[in-house]
Amino acid sequence: MNALLTLVIAIVALLAVLGIALFLFTWRTNRKIEAALPPTGRFVDVPGATLHVVERGQGPAVLLVHGLSGQLGNFDYGMIEPLARNFRVVAIDRPAAGYSTRDPGAAADLPAQASTLAALIDKLGLDKPLVVGHSLGGAIALALATYHPERVGGLALIAPLTHPPEDISPVFQAMTLPRAVRRLLAWTLLIPMSIRNREQVMDIVFGPDAVPSDFPTRGGGLLALRPSHFLGASEDLLGAAPSLPALLPHYGKLRMPISILYGREDRILDYKANGEAFVAKVPGARLTLVSGGHMLPVTAVDTSVDFVRSAALQLREPVTA
Repeated sequence: MNALLTLVIAIVALLAVLGIALFLFTWRTNRKIEAALPPTGRFVDVPGATLHVVERGQGPAVLLVHGLSGQLGNFDYGMIEPLARNFRVVAIDRPAAGYSTRDPGAAADLPAQASTLAALIDKLGLDKPLVVGHSLGGAIALALATYHPERVGGLALIAPLTHPPEDISPVFQAMTLPRAVRRLLAWTLLIPMSIRNREQVMDIVFGPDAVPSDFPTRGGGLLALRPSHFLGASEDLLGAAPSLPALLPHYGKLRMPISILYGREDRILDYKANGEAFVAKVPGARLTLVSGGHMLPVTAVDTSVDFVRSAALQLREPVTA
């Protein structure tokens, strides 16, 4: 009995030491990432959040909204600079992503995220911007157009989430674990697991396109390893799931120019279920299909920039029912 008790104590002590070591490794890695990739914009307070905002250029406003577990670096990889030659480009880290924060207790569902964008549009004095949403950012852009249509000039959606998926991608399944487990994972095993599984995960997120070697730094990919970013993305995923179905009945009522760009080989979201199904419900919506995967703002910069420019031109055209 004494031997068994001694063994149990030794195992518990070993696990405690391992947990502390993993926590310290995570803490140090988090500090290194933030030192290497500091904020590049300014901070704007809106109800429920403080947003990290990058603003460049002059002209008609274009608001860039990134996807799940992303941040504005996904657009700053190559899209912001050419768009800023003709537009006032505003890119944000959504609440709890990148360097933005979400107030304690603030909701993360689609209506709440839409309200955050509406408040930012008002605060920055954007006049009916073209809202560019990538992936989950597409669903948030649609929520903005649905609940705050007077603030939106049009939508340019890149690989958007428009309908509830049948299954959650294995890339995001850890985000659905119980909250306490997610917090423990974020501060212990997340970074080692991410390093170990990087090739497999990136093959799903980017495939069949190659992952640019400088994406972790130039595209801000390393920021997703931070515990706060993972926990914020988890709240986004869990908030979007129950609030997305409520958007579907409103799609046919949207009366603004809406363009969608999708990669045929997207391994995160299916273009038929989220692209073709959407334009079938929305008068005047346009779908453009190209060869490529999910991360078109990074892997197909020129195509994505041209798509946004074409969508901006449609703001001048009347929308027919």
